[in-house]
Amino acid sequence: MYPDPDAPRRFGWLDAALIALTALCAAYVWTRVSDVLAYRWDWSFLPQALFRRDAETGWLSPNLLLEGLLVTIRLSLWAMLGASVLGMALGAMAASARLLPRMVAAAYVGLVRNMPPLVFIFIFYFFLSSQIAPALGLSEAARGMSPAAAALTRALIGPPELLENLVSGALCLALFEAAYVCEIARAGLSSVPAEQREAARSLGLGPWREFRHVVAPQALRAVTPPLANQFIMLVKNSAIVSLISVQELTFVGTEIAVSTGRRFETWIVVAAMYFVLCYALSRLFARMERRMRARDAR
Repeated sequence: MYPDPDAPRRFGWLDAALIALTALCAAYVWTRVSDVLAYRWDWSFLPQALFRRDAETGWLSPNLLLEGLLVTIRLSLWAMLGASVLGMALGAMAASARLLPRMVAAAYVGLVRNMPPLVFIFIFYFFLSSQIAPALGLSEAARGMSPAAAALTRALIGPPELLENLVSGALCLALFEAAYVCEIARAGLSSVPAEQREAARSLGLGPWREFRHVVAPQALRAVTPPLANQFIMLVKNSAIVSLISVQELTFVGTEIAVSTGRRFETWIVVAAMYFVLCYALSRLFARMERRMRARDAR
């Protein structure tokens, strides 16, 4: 029997022993590294890298590291949205009974999944930035924005002057992650028994009502855990777009590490920020799963 994931967790002696053993191992490793590594730790740069005082209002406002974290969050959210829409559409095509949609979805997934992420990002970024972005007129739109539109763009996407890079980076991430979302969606749709589809048709349900009331609820329960894992992977993969001049957390961390010379401290803080963001997402998705299970149990 598998343990109940919703059962209350108890802290026992074995947990205490494991925590103590982990702490001892960490202390030993730290002692050994301190003996070998001739490095003087200096965290004095960190407050200035996180916050700055606004000259107009006098209030503290986010500085480079926090601004990079906010860009990462916005970039990941838009990439998640784009990957979900495109991936679900491709997943429906992959689960289709028709040959042509299945071939299109299989070709896309095969192309993306068998290409290194960095190569994919470079190819699509240079194509998007040199062809699609100018056609959309993003740079001209950013320069002609009103103060209200610029403030809204800054809140939802990022600095208007970097709009073209941010949109290109989000599209690249969405196109890359959509291949993995496609496979998750296809597996979820295929997990619904054919007998239930036939029963829905025998009751007179049309294709849309069959999908809405029979297929979608069961497929959603099946795809929620892998989708959650894929979205967390997307947040970590967003660091790749730092190589195409998108000023997210990794890009800003690189600049701070080079300018201050505090490489260890900078990357420890950057790693901690990624950890907090990904851990918060994992807890959010775990709560969603528990609520879905509780609703199904009623």
